[in-house]
Amino acid sequence: MDGSAQPIYRHFETPEALVEEVYRQEVDELCAAPAELLDLHAPDEALRQFLLLLVEHAAAGKGMAVALESIVATDSPIFDDARTRMAQALQQLLEAGTAAGAIRGGVSGRTLLRALGGICGMHTTEGWQDEAVQITAILFDGLRFGAQNTG
Repeated sequence: MDGSAQPIYRHFETPEALVEEVYRQEVDELCAAPAELLDLHAPDEALRQFLLLLVEHAAAGKGMAVALESIVATDSPIFDDARTRMAQALQQLLEAGTAAGAIRGGVSGRTLLRALGGICGMHTTEGWQDEAVQITAILFDGLRFGAQNTG
């Protein structure tokens, strides 16, 4: 390696700032997905796919867990911002699904995010991601139960 090459984290104030930026970009991509999914799919299918994307995000985050812990130790508002944005993305999908009669009303994006957080919180056990996908399917079925359009 020649003397001009520098590790990428040197372009950031701290290694934690680099991790924070990577995480922020992942959240940006994730929160852009609902609009794209709604363009391609019916609202209920868009919601189902986004729920699975959130499970995948949690799985990817498991690999970054140690680095993310360093962010938690700082005053960084990154996680509050990410939770707010993910809840808003879910809210957008829930409202579209409710308007189409495919998803029951009365469930907020924040509530759904909390439920998914509980599902993904079991990531320390072997096979957790497969179980999370199965539980997410059950949760999704519950969101469709009682929808106006039962056909």
